[in-house]
Amino acid sequence: MVTTKPNIRHLDITALAEYFAGIGEKKFRTKQVHEWIWKKNAQSFEDMTDVSKELRQKLAESFSFPALLVDATQYSSDGTIKSRFSTHDGYKIEGVLIPTEKRNTACVSSQIGCSLTCKFCATGKMERKRNLDYDEIYNQVALINQQSESTYNKKLSNVVFMGMGEPLLNYKNVLKAIDMLTSNDGLAMSPKRITVSTAGVAKMIRQLGDDKVRFNLALSLHAADDKKRNDIMPINESNNIAELIKALNYFYDKTKNDITLEYILFKNLNDSLEDANHLMKIYRQIPTHLINVIEYNPIDGATFQKPDEEATNAFTGYLLNNRVNVRVRRSRGKDIDAACGQLANK
Repeated sequence: MVTTKPNIRHLDITALAEYFAGIGEKKFRTKQVHEWIWKKNAQSFEDMTDVSKELRQKLAESFSFPALLVDATQYSSDGTIKSRFSTHDGYKIEGVLIPTEKRNTACVSSQIGCSLTCKFCATGKMERKRNLDYDEIYNQVALINQQSESTYNKKLSNVVFMGMGEPLLNYKNVLKAIDMLTSNDGLAMSPKRITVSTAGVAKMIRQLGDDKVRFNLALSLHAADDKKRNDIMPINESNNIAELIKALNYFYDKTKNDITLEYILFKNLNDSLEDANHLMKIYRQIPTHLINVIEYNPIDGATFQKPDEEATNAFTGYLLNNRVNVRVRRSRGKDIDAACGQLANK
């Protein structure tokens, strides 16, 4: 009979202490090994160089240590780095390091594939295989942080959950990963530097409010009326714009955290002044501090197009003239399929 060893990353510090007490080890081993797993991002028991060979062997006999492997790395002309990671069970996910003068941001995945089938997104064309465990999400951020330090001599300043998958459909693992990322036992990041982006799961947005999370939230809106949004984002059929407005207000009332609206511009679909007017009306109903207007990035098998600069300027100009805080987010890493909506394990 095959028995699966427990994943050592899934032991909290109390369980780890109990294990060491049970094998007669000194108390300091708990902190030492816990630091290797989280703060030092060990990828195997062999990485724990100040732990005796005998104890490393015992740990390897008792536990598994599934770690992500960097399967491929691509470098964009704009400095963006895309990594394809391989999981212990052979699946692939992607994460992106986006460097700017002021910050280095990790864009990370929360699921292997995605179940939401948004028409403009390459990940949406992939089948969802499974959720990422919290230790896999953490491991992904820690590996991108190492890239940031080795390439740019800077630690990560920000993390955005805007990679593969819908974070709120992997709720517990995403929140537990963020707990470790913000813990002094982990990367000790500020929760205000973390943004979770959702396609709009109203029930789970409310849950975030009930759980009084400390990180920021972004809603991928992309169309400002239900008919258009239903067409490009099937999730809208069960989570319409009115429901999302209520949920976002509930979230803000409970947390007072920043909310951003994300809006990809598609030529002749959602880029008219009428669309801008609808978007302005939604903006007025939510305590959002910003609308990010995003360039569309082409993907295989989709017929969407990017509007020309004139149409983009007219759209954003209308919003600015109506005192809407709007910013055009220029895509990074387009030449390596690392930009918004392009992640598909290429």
